[in-house]
Amino acid sequence: MSAIIEWWPVLAALVGAGILAGILAGLLGVGGGIVIVPVLFLVFQSLDISPSSAMLIATSTSLLTIVPTSIASARAHHARGNVDLVLFRAWLPAMVAGVVLGSVTASHVNGLLLTGVFGVVAVAIALNNIFRPNAPPLRDGLPARPWQWLTAAVIGGISVMMGIGGGTLGVTAMTAFNVVAHRAVGTAALFGLVIALPGALLMLVLPDTPADAPVGTLGAVNLPGFLAIVPMTMLFAPVGVKLGSGLSGVTLKRIFSAFLLVVGGRMLWQLAGPLLDPLS
Repeated sequence: MSAIIEWWPVLAALVGAGILAGILAGLLGVGGGIVIVPVLFLVFQSLDISPSSAMLIATSTSLLTIVPTSIASARAHHARGNVDLVLFRAWLPAMVAGVVLGSVTASHVNGLLLTGVFGVVAVAIALNNIFRPNAPPLRDGLPARPWQWLTAAVIGGISVMMGIGGGTLGVTAMTAFNVVAHRAVGTAALFGLVIALPGALLMLVLPDTPADAPVGTLGAVNLPGFLAIVPMTMLFAPVGVKLGSGLSGVTLKRIFSAFLLVVGGRMLWQLAGPLLDPLS
């Protein structure tokens, strides 16, 4: 009974993370990982799990939660003709290579590095949205194939280390290459599956389970977290879509940017402590 009482606040926080992720995914058109990772990071630390272990488990668990939602999203976009299959096939091998390299890296490095990667990318995206809200594409079309492959590999590697799908970085990259926004979002949904499925499977088997990991953790994936979050994201994404219909695109972008600044800034601030300790 005492174990149930101890886990009740944690379960409530995990369910809340799923609700928030689902609403924001529908509201802002972003993958749930960008929300789930920082919430799980805080929840796991509340259980006296070290920041390094908490970040590794948060990113790995987030990847598994993205698998079912990315399947549903990709099917819906494909039905509407919003998936560029030619671009998808061209980027697929390089992106998978990036995912494998990123997963191997994440399983062998200190989790604080993952915290830094997430914080830097989150803050960079927020600042780009704030200061370049209507920036024109960087190119009129796709670059040469080697540059496309490099872009795909970087998206796969960084996304899997952050525990996010293909939307956050994939849409940014494709729209910078003048891919139509709706096709960029639809194609990124399919890329999310390419990133999340192999990434989650690798994080189940590659890393040793941290000694301070919460109960139900296999490899670096917390299965209770997955089971608590996924149903909520599926249920509440339509709620976010309805809420978003009453807000302007500019307002939505500002909300998202503010959220990224807060969570990214907090992670970098927390990271600064261990980095500055040797200097003190």
